[in-house]
Amino acid sequence: MLLFLLVLLGSVGNTILSKGMRDAGELDITHFSSLAAGAARVLTSGTIWIGIAMMLGFMVCHMLVLSWADYSFVMPFSAIAYALVPLLGYLFLHEQVSVARWIGIVLIVFGVVLINRTPHRTTQQVTVSGKTT
Repeated sequence: MLLFLLVLLGSVGNTILSKGMRDAGELDITHFSSLAAGAARVLTSGTIWIGIAMMLGFMVCHMLVLSWADYSFVMPFSAIAYALVPLLGYLFLHEQVSVARWIGIVLIVFGVVLINRTPHRTTQQVTVSGKTT
């Protein structure tokens, strides 16, 4: 369940952050006054703050999952986000997703299904006191 929350928070958080940054407009970093105006637009955007909060939730879930599962399991499993993000971009940001990308997404999903069939931990767990369990 925590793995799916990790994927959901990361994918939705990035999508909302992208929407907020699009709404804030392009940031011009050539002049300080332009940079300050852009920073004000970004820092006062509720959409951007919601995206940041979801990304923080993603990070907490990521740390929790890494405490009980191998990195070599968690990272490939979380790649399912690469399938979810284009779908969210298509549905909510009205982005065009090419056929080649959809084929790649299907391959990613297939890979995640294969990885999910393996044990989530292949190493011995070490307790805080240094004893293995």
